[in-house]
Amino acid sequence: MKITNLLFLALFTLAISACGNRTSPMDNVAENEAKLNENDELGASNSGTIQLTPMPPTEEFQDAAITEWTYTKGNFDYNTTGYTFGKQTDDAEQIMCANSDKGQHAHLILNNEPYIAKYTPEFEQEIPDGNHYILTFLSRSYHESIKTPAAHRAVRTDVSAGSFSGTTDITEPMLFYSRPKGTYTGEKETENVMLDFYPVNAELSEDGYHVKAVVNGTEEFDVTEWRPYFLTGLPMGENEVTLTLVKDGEVVDAPLNPVTRTFTLRANPTEEGK
Repeated sequence: MKITNLLFLALFTLAISACGNRTSPMDNVAENEAKLNENDELGASNSGTIQLTPMPPTEEFQDAAITEWTYTKGNFDYNTTGYTFGKQTDDAEQIMCANSDKGQHAHLILNNEPYIAKYTPEFEQEIPDGNHYILTFLSRSYHESIKTPAAHRAVRTDVSAGSFSGTTDITEPMLFYSRPKGTYTGEKETENVMLDFYPVNAELSEDGYHVKAVVNGTEEFDVTEWRPYFLTGLPMGENEVTLTLVKDGEVVDAPLNPVTRTFTLRANPTEEGK
């Protein structure tokens, strides 16, 4: 009897230990519920597979600054501190999305048109004469904007005879589109497509300004926190994103609002041109 009892106790102990190393059904339910709640907070549609989720934390550039920024006769000149043009951002390999092999760069956005990436602090870029809204900001090598006041300039300016004149800081709320842009190729680039934008004079919050993101005309997300996001589940081929700055459920009467962009996903380079 004693041996039988000891054998039973040993088997029972092993069974309990094995169960302790398994994930219980309730754990799976809790994990799935947390994911659903996160998507609900972003206003994710349940009608499709496209999802919008926050990117993991990325390298901080708290000291990055554009200390001087000039344009004369088609030539831009950036003076910066705490930032290096052309360098790969230290965590680029860990961030699973499209990354520029040319390194860190500035995004130059004219009137909310697709940005121009510049990889040196001095470069040529003609700006046509006339009145323009211009945003420029320092970017990580994987195209995420550095989201600090000193790392950007947002101005309304007259360009005359190849130079800025009558330049003033933008004071009204505006929303500038940055990514997605262009063509994404291969699994690494197409699995996680970064959504990044730049609000000016519009702090996002639960009860303040929001950004409404509509993907392919059907999937709608309500973004209340300014940070980069991953779009996942996008189909191959052409996709479309529309970003709108809203407040109290209404479209904000702001210049160049909303803005729409198309971009393309390809499984491999040989699909180009199809």
